[in-house]
Amino acid sequence: MTQVEIYTTRNCPYCNMAKSLLGKKEISYQEIALDSDPDRMTEAVERSGGRRTVPQIFIDNQHVGGYDELNALEKAGELDPMIGRQ
Repeated sequence: MTQVEIYTTRNCPYCNMAKSLLGKKEISYQEIALDSDPDRMTEAVERSGGRRTVPQIFIDNQHVGGYDELNALEKAGELDPMIGRQ
């Protein structure tokens, strides 16, 4: 099964849009809320190649980027194959 992880903060509209997109597509994800676990910010920055913004999204440990990149994958028809859907 494909593993989707998303680093978020509570008041981030882009985080909410990313979660909404994943939810509409019925894609399960693990949310890592940096508000409640700020020590994981270092982890997010390291995994994303230095990006300090949220959301940061990973599919099977591959860095996708933020909401804009996730949405671009969806519009290009590339998101479904990434998560193992045809």
